[in-house]
Amino acid sequence: MRKWLLFLGVVSMCLFGCGKEEAPTASSETDKGAETSPSCTPTEEAKAPSPSPAPTTQPSPTPTEAPEEGLSFADSIPYEAIKKGNEQTGTIEKITYETKDYFGDESTIQKDAYVYLPYGYNTDTKYNVLYLMHGIGGNEKEWGMYNDQSRVKLIMDNLIANGTIEPFIIVTPNGRSSKEFANTSSDYNAFYVFGKELRNDLIPYIERNYSTWADATEGAYDMQATREHRAMAGLSMGGMQTINIGMCECLDLFGWFGAFSAAPTSYAASKISTELEKFPDYDIKYFYAVCGTEDSIAFASAKGAVNGLTTYSDRFDDSNFYWQTLPGAHDFNIWYLGFYNFSRVVFSE
Repeated sequence: MRKWLLFLGVVSMCLFGCGKEEAPTASSETDKGAETSPSCTPTEEAKAPSPSPAPTTQPSPTPTEAPEEGLSFADSIPYEAIKKGNEQTGTIEKITYETKDYFGDESTIQKDAYVYLPYGYNTDTKYNVLYLMHGIGGNEKEWGMYNDQSRVKLIMDNLIANGTIEPFIIVTPNGRSSKEFANTSSDYNAFYVFGKELRNDLIPYIERNYSTWADATEGAYDMQATREHRAMAGLSMGGMQTINIGMCECLDLFGWFGAFSAAPTSYAASKISTELEKFPDYDIKYFYAVCGTEDSIAFASAKGAVNGLTTYSDRFDDSNFYWQTLPGAHDFNIWYLGFYNFSRVVFSE
């Protein structure tokens, strides 16, 4: 009876307290160290997340035109980063790749994703790649990165044109490794097996079809050798995936991490430290985390993931870790700012 009441509570939260998390409209701003490779299999404690409410698809405050110094983290997105009219614009492509229903019977399925290619992209240049994840009710379109109205694209185009960052590729996949990947009502636990899809299917597809640092042939290749040229970041459930999957299960594949309002089932700092012991030979290039202090959904979990992290683990210190809090809720006001700040520190070495 207690399980049944708990189930009804979760369902009612999703139906009446969460709303529907929809993709932004076009006008929106929306081992080497281990003896065996990580399985990317979720632990029992990393299941049944509490659904998150729908994010706002348009940031409400007008960004201020504030000067920046070096890699300091901004409290608002400066005007120069979101102004329109830049002629040096990148492109966004839709891809379809083959993967498996890792949450089900592992039958072959097709999934869509979007790829941002920076201005001047060419096959003679090697590019770093950021995998940018969505939230619990979203899909590959939630970040709005599917046409020229994309705020992610606008920020990237301006930062590259201004010489603030080096060009890199962004991939926005659907984070559910399930046959029901396009259905936002599919089992939430499909998020927790996404590491298998990353390792076996998505990363190899990107590195076979785009000019990255990896020498990806049709056969096997050394994915670990180019881990410092890959990053993972995400909002809400995507922040959880960045921590639990990217950092704690697939550290041999990624060096850079960004968690924006990490969801309630994100690992606590002590758990992160324990999981990282499985990867003694891999470092953390940078871990940036941010959350709004009025975020009733994720603030406790986001704080728990970083609280005491530098004490629990010697992988983190002031040179590769930053925890930012500022007034804000569980919405794109925080998430776009998180993306803006992370985009300036990722691949900075």
